[in-house]
Amino acid sequence: MFTRMQDGTAEDWAVIGAAHQEHFKKTPETLLNMLRSLEEVSVGFACNQLQHSLMTGTLARRDGASDEEVAIALLHDVGKAVNIPNHGPIAAELMKPYVSDDAYHAIYYHQQFQGKYYYEFMGASSKLRDDFKDESWYDLAVKLVDRWDAPAFDPDFEVDSLESFEPLLQDIFGQPKRTL
Repeated sequence: MFTRMQDGTAEDWAVIGAAHQEHFKKTPETLLNMLRSLEEVSVGFACNQLQHSLMTGTLARRDGASDEEVAIALLHDVGKAVNIPNHGPIAAELMKPYVSDDAYHAIYYHQQFQGKYYYEFMGASSKLRDDFKDESWYDLAVKLVDRWDAPAFDPDFEVDSLESFEPLLQDIFGQPKRTL
């Protein structure tokens, strides 16, 4: 095995590629653990971010959303396990190899779409979503935020369990659609 990339052979890269394929299988469990960690994050809301994520995923599921839509609803704030100010781009990048480009962009920019409800109270424009009205993913982002995310802060809402989402996460995040 090489000690500098410049010295790698086709055989070395075949071994590395196979090891990567095995590691990809761990992504669903990593995402579940990141979601679990959100139970400790409330950041001023009426419920913690795990409850919020489960409620968002549950609302999407009960609304008849596609599997991909349920997955991105559930995981839209998973980036908060790393960093809150840019959680949308973090979550989007985590999901990028596994979801459609429209889903990726809806997650990446979902905070700008949420701004409709609160940016005016924080000194910013509440119309940032209008900048994206001609994008193919605009309607998905509106649906994600307005139907599932924005109404999902009730600590007493009966959510579907995190475990009930495991098969979906295994299916979508068990193998990337693209790796580069």
